[in-house]
Amino acid sequence: MERTATLPGTTPTPGQLALARQIAEGCTRANHGVTTVPASAYTDPAYWAREKALLFDRAPQVLCPSALLPQPGMAVPHDATGRPLLITRDGDGAAHVFVNVCRHRGTRLVEGQDVQCSKRMTCPYHAWTYALDGRLLALPRPETFPGLDKADFGLVELPSCEAGGLIWYAPQHEGDFTHARELGADFDALALRDLHLFRRHTHDVPGNWKLIMDAFLESYHVARLHAATIGPFFRDGVTSGDQIGPHQRSLVCRAEELDGVDLTDMAALRRIGTFAYQLFPATVLVISPDYINVLALWPQGHDRTLVEDFMLIPEEPKTDKAQSHWERSWQLLDGGVFGSEDFRAAALGQQGLESGAVQVITLGTLETGIRRFHEICEEQMELAEG
Repeated sequence: MERTATLPGTTPTPGQLALARQIAEGCTRANHGVTTVPASAYTDPAYWAREKALLFDRAPQVLCPSALLPQPGMAVPHDATGRPLLITRDGDGAAHVFVNVCRHRGTRLVEGQDVQCSKRMTCPYHAWTYALDGRLLALPRPETFPGLDKADFGLVELPSCEAGGLIWYAPQHEGDFTHARELGADFDALALRDLHLFRRHTHDVPGNWKLIMDAFLESYHVARLHAATIGPFFRDGVTSGDQIGPHQRSLVCRAEELDGVDLTDMAALRRIGTFAYQLFPATVLVISPDYINVLALWPQGHDRTLVEDFMLIPEEPKTDKAQSHWERSWQLLDGGVFGSEDFRAAALGQQGLESGAVQVITLGTLETGIRRFHEICEEQMELAEG
């Protein structure tokens, strides 16, 4: 029987292993009783403006998985932040994040949204040409720019970090990637950096970005909202979770299925449990048994969010059967679980909250991750405000 490729066996990190042992030993998240979140956190344009200025315009955040640029000599524009960015992988394999603007007259350097393969980038206006590491290589009629030093006219580069198969950047000219590198160990245990990008799709969701994040911070909805898709696989699931800096990590599985499982075997653990990561401010990783979805959220306003879904698989499909297998998985998650269920629920939630009928969101004991996420957002904004 032909089989699709599976992920290589690895060992969980101490943090991942601790979550599994908590479930096995019946020590899960503390019960904080019923809590609330103000509806205005989702509906107030002024609150969103504060989030934009203090979180999305300042905090280190994930741009994309490394698999989007798997080889040296590749570049891709990225516009969803509201600022024209350019992600490249230079000839030595190092990733960079630049402002996608020619240093001559400020023209957009690389057009479109697709990945491009090239050793250099040429401005469409006056043909100033740059290397993928940002250096200005050449310009027409250099004698008409007497005294110009090409070394002073490289592309504007923003701080970035590639760790564990993810490319992060900092919107300002400073960035602390300590937690990104710490999380990289977890993602190395999941073999993220070795995966192949199967599909990439952007959803335009008419809902607040936190309504989308909320769906990945609790398991209360899974058996109901996802009853026709993945719900049956999570019936009676138990969740444990913790934090790495402002980022949250969780594991959901049925405690009885852990009996006899070697928890130090990542492949075995992934067969009976699902890890999820909520990377601050707005990236989600969903770890399925043999593939991973990276969801990057890019708020466009208080009531609209772009969500770019990347599906990563062990290797490029080599047969029609393998292609069909992964296509079904893609349709199940991107088109079904995410697009038709989670994102639809976020849109319906936005419609309801905008009515003003509900002043506070009420959260039960299975939804404590949501409350903690809102607390983290407030904490980080207060830190940014000094």
